[in-house]
Amino acid sequence: MNRVRKAGIAVAMVGSSLAGGAIGAAVFSGGAAGAATGSPTTAPSSSSSSGGPSANGAPGGTFHPNESAAHEATESPQREAQENAGQVPSVP
Repeated sequence: MNRVRKAGIAVAMVGSSLAGGAIGAAVFSGGAAGAATGSPTTAPSSSSSSGGPSANGAPGGTFHPNESAAHEATESPQREAQENAGQVPSVP
């Protein structure tokens, strides 16, 4: 390969790298058309107390421990104490 051809390939590679970087920066920078739209949003009201899942998918209501005999037989004393205190168990 002669020197002119090598230089041309090198210039093309550098140019494409710079162009790709510029395009990537423009796409991922957020710019003026980012997430800030200017229109206010309202949070859903929490007036419904059905005890079912809330709008964001999290379960609502209070903690109800599993008191079946099969579950109690495999449960640690620490977990049982947390359940009896009305806490969501954090120990196995």
